[in-house]
Amino acid sequence: MSAEPLDLDSSAVASLADKAYVAIRDRLIMLDIRPGDPIDDDELAKDLDVGRTPVREALKRLEGDRLVVSYPRRGTFATGMDISDLAHISDIRAQLEPLAARRAAERAVRTAHAELEDLASRIQHLDVTQIDRTELMRWDLAVHRAIYRAAGNPHLEDVLIRYDNLATRIFCLFLDRLPTVDEHVGEHVELLRAIAAGDADQADDLAREHVLGFERAIRSVI
Repeated sequence: MSAEPLDLDSSAVASLADKAYVAIRDRLIMLDIRPGDPIDDDELAKDLDVGRTPVREALKRLEGDRLVVSYPRRGTFATGMDISDLAHISDIRAQLEPLAARRAAERAVRTAHAELEDLASRIQHLDVTQIDRTELMRWDLAVHRAIYRAAGNPHLEDVLIRYDNLATRIFCLFLDRLPTVDEHVGEHVELLRAIAAGDADQADDLAREHVLGFERAIRSVI
């Protein structure tokens, strides 16, 4: 069983610039492009089978997402990572992830709750011995995106996607050192079911502990 690629399926990609954005973002989040690596827009254009203009448009968006950084006369690079980023990102997520979970529990329509319950069941039945850790991270991303959508606030969704992307980069950087990635992903089952049941208080608590647990896990291996 495998997850959809990140949070956008092919039907949502409306232009070549969107296609380039999603593809490059995926590589940056999953560290196929490592922190500090130079970005070769010509090479990316060839690899993605698009022109240089869509790639350049995508890179501008990714700079706004803090996933790449451009320097005059030097070029564009994947944003570096510093351990201080973890505290800053967790500080924001610890406030907003519980809010999204609460709103999803309170406001999501029945069909959204049914989709979250189905996602919980699929994760519960994953055979973690047969799935590599990168694939588990894709499940992690899929869960968070589903909750953000269910919250029904596009502005909150946009902010949380940005910071979840940054958190996932940090997670991937330390993935090989973390012994409990499957447990971290498994925590989503209870969270998704609390939201699907409309239990806003429990969803809020579980979402906050999930974010704080992520930070503790990373700090334990630094």
